[in-house]
Amino acid sequence: RALAAYRDEVRGGSFPADGYGIRAEVLKRTYEDLLDQAGVGFTSHVQVVDAVVRDGWVDGLVCAGKSGMFAIRAQAVVDGTGDGAVAVFAGAPYELGDASGATMPGTLCSLWADIDWEAVAAGGLGTGNSRIEDAFADGVFTLEDRHLPGMWQGGRGLGGGNIGHTFGVDGTDEESLTRAYVWGRRSMLEYERYYREYLRGFERMELVATGSLLGVRETRRILGDYVLGVADFTPASRFADEIGRYSYPIDIHVARPDKQAWEAFHREFTTMRLGSGESYGIPYRTLTPRGLHNLLVAGRCISTDRQMQASVRVMPGCYITGQAAGVAAAMVAQARVDSRALLRARILDL
Repeated sequence: RALAAYRDEVRGGSFPADGYGIRAEVLKRTYEDLLDQAGVGFTSHVQVVDAVVRDGWVDGLVCAGKSGMFAIRAQAVVDGTGDGAVAVFAGAPYELGDASGATMPGTLCSLWADIDWEAVAAGGLGTGNSRIEDAFADGVFTLEDRHLPGMWQGGRGLGGGNIGHTFGVDGTDEESLTRAYVWGRRSMLEYERYYREYLRGFERMELVATGSLLGVRETRRILGDYVLGVADFTPASRFADEIGRYSYPIDIHVARPDKQAWEAFHREFTTMRLGSGESYGIPYRTLTPRGLHNLLVAGRCISTDRQMQASVRVMPGCYITGQAAGVAAAMVAQARVDSRALLRARILDL
């Protein structure tokens, strides 16, 4: 019911549901309605700060909330933090970034008003880097970052900006994240000038808000019973414990704000992709961290190598792993068994 209501509200809105713009406020209510309808209790303003582990079993989580510190007992746990934070507290092995520990840059997403989308379409200049070289020549930008995903319609005059990068950010370090927020907000002044002066339909645009959380693309990859590798980026990849199939290019954002990094990204992004109708499999074993019995991971921190993480990290991939981890955790809690018992019982054997 909640999903049907979401579709109706989007389609009845001021712009078509074309697969690009996200009605964020509608989606927030939809998620809450889904939880309510399923009878799931949930709490905001709570952060996990430690895990209580006995012989590989996570018995509980230590949390910090507005009311203070408290503990939650657990029969099964799903780590949906994106950073694999709970799994690391529980002792799971992991890798972070590339061989040197460097990660993809983040983006502080933004919301803009007073965009004339009809003029944007008629102008033919698009919403991204079509005139970025002119802006570099004119000294508009501090950094020569050519990787500009762009601006997407989010209402009659609204736009959601996936613009700018926070280079050198470590999403597991609060000091690094703080520097990224400061730079991200300052850089909006440069992007505002670029869109207003160099593209069509953005002449009156005004910044409404920057994201309450930084868009972090990459931190830890938890090492599980199977590491999904770039060799699996093929339609031939099929697994007995497959939880879903997926197709998205290898999308490792530029490492540096220079032309060489942009060209390397563009080559990989345009060649490392599957054809129409093709997909690769995601095995359940990427969700089960080594050495832990009743904890599963979901989202961008599942067990992959770096190239595959750059594909499966995107939102539809997170839907697949999140749904599978949630169902598996419910089965583990109900049967009071190790997460791997689901495989031994062939429950997940497709």
